[in-house]
Amino acid sequence: MTTGSSAGSTDLLEELTPAVERYLERHIETSTEWFPHEYVPYEEGRNYREEPWQASDSRLAGIAQTCLELNLLTEDNLPYYVLALWDVFGGDGVWGEWSRRWTAEEGRHSIVLRDYLTVTRGLDPVALERARMDQVSHGYRRRLANEGPLDGVVFTTLQELATRISHRNTGKLTAEPSLERLTARIAQDENLHYVFYRDVGTAALEVDPSPVVIAMERQVLSFAMPSAGVPGFGERAKAMADAGVYDLRLHHDQVLVPVLFKHWRLQQLSGLTPEAEVARDRLIAFVAKVDRAASWFEESRARRLRLEPVLEGLAVTPAV
Repeated sequence: MTTGSSAGSTDLLEELTPAVERYLERHIETSTEWFPHEYVPYEEGRNYREEPWQASDSRLAGIAQTCLELNLLTEDNLPYYVLALWDVFGGDGVWGEWSRRWTAEEGRHSIVLRDYLTVTRGLDPVALERARMDQVSHGYRRRLANEGPLDGVVFTTLQELATRISHRNTGKLTAEPSLERLTARIAQDENLHYVFYRDVGTAALEVDPSPVVIAMERQVLSFAMPSAGVPGFGERAKAMADAGVYDLRLHHDQVLVPVLFKHWRLQQLSGLTPEAEVARDRLIAFVAKVDRAASWFEESRARRLRLEPVLEGLAVTPAV
């Protein structure tokens, strides 16, 4: 397996084509058809012209609103993700067929989330549309084509799994059964997408593990969710972490460890080049560092939660 050039990328895509064909067929066989309108309580709808939205209309807690808005804006950025996939995998053959299928399935997520939040008045529809316009006007596009198809496989594996976790935990946080059902349905799609990319990654490891390990190190160390391009992402991501929707502990325990060590068996890989051996060592050390950082964050969060009742009503912020 060769990478690093246009010809090398073409060879790699051809080598992985049988696996992509196999896993696309499996994906289609295991996917369940579903319809956004079945998850939206249209009977709750009211005329916005006669009753303009006001904050008291939403029955969602502030953190639930934050999570849902960020998740929706992430899904809204679909055109740029499609461009990224087209850049790295191309639009021909089975790779293009997969990308088109993925695009069609992902499109449902923004449709159903926006319809639900609009009908139930969960978020200000004017502010939400302005945020969508801003997001899509600027866009977030990870330049995976500058790195290669293996980077695309590694990044999308991690990202799809992280997105599944975020949607599922957001639904639980809302304490709204119909919304939890909706986010669970979205999470099912994200899980199938994750499994597709994960198993393509496994197939690449069977052909030649060294360039895959190098791509793993590059993508794990630079990983950022697609929503990183949303204005105010840092503050929102911190609020979501504080609420346990997606934090370093989840990233370590439910994304990095199972993907790298259980499924891709990073520590058991043999026949690596010297460069790949170095990359593996750095990657293992980085995952251990994430584990330590996650423990620190958990301890810090616990201290803040213990102090909040004491500090309530005081004009101070705990320095923890």
